[in-house]
Amino acid sequence: MTEPGGCVHWPPGGGIASDPAFIDKLQDVSPDRVGDLLVDSEAAGSRIVRRLMDEWADGTNRFERPGESLFAAWVVGRLVGVCGLNVDPYAGDDRVGRVRHLYVLTSFRGRGVGRQLVLRVIDSAGGRFDRLRLRTSSEAAARLYTAMGFRADDEGSTCTHVLELRRRSR
Repeated sequence: MTEPGGCVHWPPGGGIASDPAFIDKLQDVSPDRVGDLLVDSEAAGSRIVRRLMDEWADGTNRFERPGESLFAAWVVGRLVGVCGLNVDPYAGDDRVGRVRHLYVLTSFRGRGVGRQLVLRVIDSAGGRFDRLRLRTSSEAAARLYTAMGFRADDEGSTCTHVLELRRRSR
């Protein structure tokens, strides 16, 4: 049974969940896995999924360093979104993380999938990172990040939003 406004879906490993999506780590960024995201993003004029795939293929970013992860959102066994967490390459501080490659299929936007992905990134960052940074040119994404507690940061060219994480004992 779902909460009002929720949807039933089947996670890749089976079972039923009632949140808008099932969020799990993504270990494969092959075209057969993320093909729907690639087609959708390019049709929308975005290269975000193409960059994710290119960086994965050439090994420049496989989300392998300590604290890094790439998350996937699944609805009824279909990959509908991705969002990653890296050590921020622009910060010069390995306690600063970077939210990367948030993309949700156009037909699944407005259902809380992007919010779930970002919440998973924030949760994963806790204890490893003191701050999260990101860069977006999308007004809709900027609104999402601001609503989730990120503050706009127009002081530098490498990020547009910052979230200070509560320090947890190490």
